[in-house]
Amino acid sequence: MDGAFRKERPFCLCGTERRVKIDTEYIKLDSLLKAENVVASGGEAKMVIGDGLVTVNGEVELRRGRKLRPGDRVGFAGHTFVVE
Repeated sequence: MDGAFRKERPFCLCGTERRVKIDTEYIKLDSLLKAENVVASGGEAKMVIGDGLVTVNGEVELRRGRKLRPGDRVGFAGHTFVVE
């Protein structure tokens, strides 16, 4: 691809629960999705959140800057992430 970089998606975590450890007080929702490689970019995170495809603690969340703290549960496309 002549120097171009293509980000590959990881194996499917569908139907599984994954724990996400943070070293700070919180992590923003869009940052969590990017860090866990379920979206390829911040723009994609903004789209899936804005389209109502992401839940936090069982409720649809439309704010990409939502602060997630330990104990929060994020759902997206069959993935569940638990912040620790």
